[in-house]
Amino acid sequence: MDLSLAKLKEAISLREQIHSLETRLSSLFGGGGGGSAAKKSTSSGHRRRPMSSATRAKLAAAARARWAKRKGSIPAAAPKAAAGKKRGGLTAAGRKKLSDAMKARWAARRAGSKKK
Repeated sequence: MDLSLAKLKEAISLREQIHSLETRLSSLFGGGGGGSAAKKSTSSGHRRRPMSSATRAKLAAAARARWAKRKGSIPAAAPKAAAGKKRGGLTAAGRKKLSDAMKARWAARRAGSKKK
């Protein structure tokens, strides 16, 4: 590869022009700093929004409270539904009603497919 002094000077000149254009471009679109946009972006191409220290403190306090609750140092609130009767689930009559409805639906579907 033949690199003459003139070619090296031209390459340096082009590199400086590219750098100045990147700086101008980033300042136009809110980059402000003097680096290329590729250096400032993360691997996914999106910049992370900064989190304030107050928000970070709130998140940390919430995490500490969750861990303390899990460890048992803070008594958890007793579930209200546990003292009363069990909620949810199907009664035997409700289960029979659903079963009959599904059997009727399947019979209608089978009858419809036989007609074709």
